[in-house]
Amino acid sequence: MVLVLNCHRTLCLTLKQHRSVWPRFMSAATTKLFINGKFVESHATDWIDVHNPATNEVVTRVPKSTQAEMEKAVEAAKEAFKSWSKTSILTRQQLMFRLQNIIKANMKRLADSITTEQGKTTPDAEGDVLRGLQVVEHCCSVTSLQLGETLPSISKDMDLHSYRVPLGVCAGITPFNFPAMIPLWMFPAAIVCGNTYVMKPSERDPGAAMILMELLKEAGCPDGVVNVIHGQHEAVNFICDHPDIRAISFVGSDQAGKYIYERGSRNGKRVQSNMGAKNHGVIMPDANKENTLNQLIGAAFGAAGQRCMALSTAVFVGEAKQWLPDLIERSKKLKVNAGHEPEADLGPVISPAAKQKICELIQSGVDEGAQLLLDGRNIKVPKYEKGNFVGPTVLTNVTPAMRCYKEEIFGPVLVTMCVDTLDDAIQIINQNPYGNGTAIFTTNGATARKFTQEIDVGQIGVNVPIPVPLPMFSFTGSRGSFMGDSNFYGKAGLNFYTQWKTVTQLWREGDVSHSRAAVAMPVMQ
Repeated sequence: MVLVLNCHRTLCLTLKQHRSVWPRFMSAATTKLFINGKFVESHATDWIDVHNPATNEVVTRVPKSTQAEMEKAVEAAKEAFKSWSKTSILTRQQLMFRLQNIIKANMKRLADSITTEQGKTTPDAEGDVLRGLQVVEHCCSVTSLQLGETLPSISKDMDLHSYRVPLGVCAGITPFNFPAMIPLWMFPAAIVCGNTYVMKPSERDPGAAMILMELLKEAGCPDGVVNVIHGQHEAVNFICDHPDIRAISFVGSDQAGKYIYERGSRNGKRVQSNMGAKNHGVIMPDANKENTLNQLIGAAFGAAGQRCMALSTAVFVGEAKQWLPDLIERSKKLKVNAGHEPEADLGPVISPAAKQKICELIQSGVDEGAQLLLDGRNIKVPKYEKGNFVGPTVLTNVTPAMRCYKEEIFGPVLVTMCVDTLDDAIQIINQNPYGNGTAIFTTNGATARKFTQEIDVGQIGVNVPIPVPLPMFSFTGSRGSFMGDSNFYGKAGLNFYTQWKTVTQLWREGDVSHSRAAVAMPVMQ
């Protein structure tokens, strides 16, 4: 009873401060399921507390969905597929048009939810929503993206054509660091192709995903086309094992990603799995110093370093190492505060456990011989003394053998290395097991060309610190950062959610019949 009263009191405070966030899918202290077009209370006996990272107060409670509830979600998606897969591509396109407009109108509401549950600053939370919205906008191009192939008269009176058809029920498992963007990478691409969907948002910050369900329903999406379950390991295993789920999209940690890929694939499912990263930024001596330092600081410490594309390792080539003191001075000026506070540059990390791991990795670097130029472990934020804050931190003299380099820190920590030549930098990056993203800062075109040709990383920026492609391309992390055959969004994303069907047909010329011509204007629906 005490726990319930405390939860209610905290939630009332949150409601008062963030009234625009409060959605109808949340009761006094719980987040609901979304099954067959309805927000429903779970009958779970096991619940997970969601905390505001800036205060560690409980925001809501998330159920570990029961087996029966998860089965209902799949059954709803399976039933909806019968009709949704037969709707015209124009109908599905119109849904995307409506959805993008509704998301735009609710940008602040989504951002406020992200700030409350995940801790991002308000501008960063708005960017989270915007990058997901861009995928929805790209899905509006489905009529061009799903064009088939035709080869007429392949033989006498015989034609051949191929076209893409939906798979069936698909599923998505999303991480905590992008509560809006990653769900929007997944279900819009799936349903615009004619599939239906079961999504399990992160149990740490499900609010944005649930708001998106409300907006999707407002856009006119039929019941059962998208469903949401909640939970942890049991929900993941359910998705990997259920025979009616044909494909799984996952973004998250290495351990979980490998597990989901192997278990899902073993059960005959398509799986796309975006996992960990160790992204390097190479700083050449001829780079634009002012711009480079600003870009590097933003990419390393933005979102409190909790991005899979965070530029967490800086490799200074030659005389560029002389910029380190300036880097430290600029990093010190960043303001650490709760995400909704004005002028906050970075907010808290997601949990006390995450903060503890970050601090342990910082200390491991010191213990192994790295030099700590800026230490953000003991930062105190007035009014938010119980928050999970870590300030900007910079380690130098780091080597590839150190734990702070080998492991993804996932916090506002920049590890730096100094090398003599570009070849040395390329060698370090190519020997790292991850291949998510990298960047080079230079004013020399030949240097940039050499780097882009010789580097073995899926996404490369030239004077661009976080080279996440816009949705007309695909998110192309490689090597240890990705498992699967088709990447997220863009053409690859739509290919992942469809399969080819090829028709060979024979219509003999001698069988032509003559009938009265139709003169009315044909109408496409």
